[in-house]
Amino acid sequence: MSATIIDGKRVAAELRDSVAARTAALSYKPGLTVVLVGEDPASTVYVKSKDRAATAAGIAARTIRLPATTSQADLLAVIAGLNADDSVDGILVQLPLPAHINSRPVLEAIDPAKDVDGFHPVNVGHLHEGRPTLVPCTPLGVMKLLEASGVTLRGARAMVLGRSAIVGKPMAALLTAADATVTIAHSRTRDLAAECRRAEVLVAAVGRPEMVRGDWVADGAIVIDVGINRLADGRLVGDVAYDECAAVAGAITPVPGGVGPMTIACLLENTLTAAEARRRR
Repeated sequence: MSATIIDGKRVAAELRDSVAARTAALSYKPGLTVVLVGEDPASTVYVKSKDRAATAAGIAARTIRLPATTSQADLLAVIAGLNADDSVDGILVQLPLPAHINSRPVLEAIDPAKDVDGFHPVNVGHLHEGRPTLVPCTPLGVMKLLEASGVTLRGARAMVLGRSAIVGKPMAALLTAADATVTIAHSRTRDLAAECRRAEVLVAAVGRPEMVRGDWVADGAIVIDVGINRLADGRLVGDVAYDECAAVAGAITPVPGGVGPMTIACLLENTLTAAEARRRR
């Protein structure tokens, strides 16, 4: 079997075009502000990509760059100012933060209505209750990829490999809301490979290069690789051993070009959603 490749670049481009069309029809420009603390190279590149994509979609994007020595109190003051700024519809604090800053109170300080990352406890609670809310961008992007690929989730056995608050847990909540039968596996799961082989839909989000091998995947399963890892030789790989798994899977996302492009596209959609919701209120 040779797996169908799920093209995240194509689906993300379609979503960005949709957001741009919806934004063009508005009488205002949704506003997105990203807060970047320090000079982490990967974060800096990622934030520039967000700015370009937002601007292309008709969103008023800006980045507040703060030195790595910024105190937690000063960062919280910046967030308070953005919460009070009516031109700002979406606030995103780029992670990771410097070690001396506790990310939890920072993320909890963001107005839930402007929390386009979907990390605020209010939005997390709404997600798990099945209420409309702002949803973390990467899991939302996975759901859109599954939908675009025609995957039937109702009644399907789904496995989420990884239990992070950013991807694993919200991913499981979204799959459950779609009527899949969901298992969350992690480093303490007994016979992890056997558990993965039971899945008809396998979402890998563990941050370990090529951890999921071909013999972990059931014939014809849908494999979604959320991971992105840079090896010593400079190659980017996912959490899935791509060639091995593609030989047995029914469909699979590549790395790069799979889930990654969806994250930024969903951030744009979340910003538009937040803007529309705030103005309705």
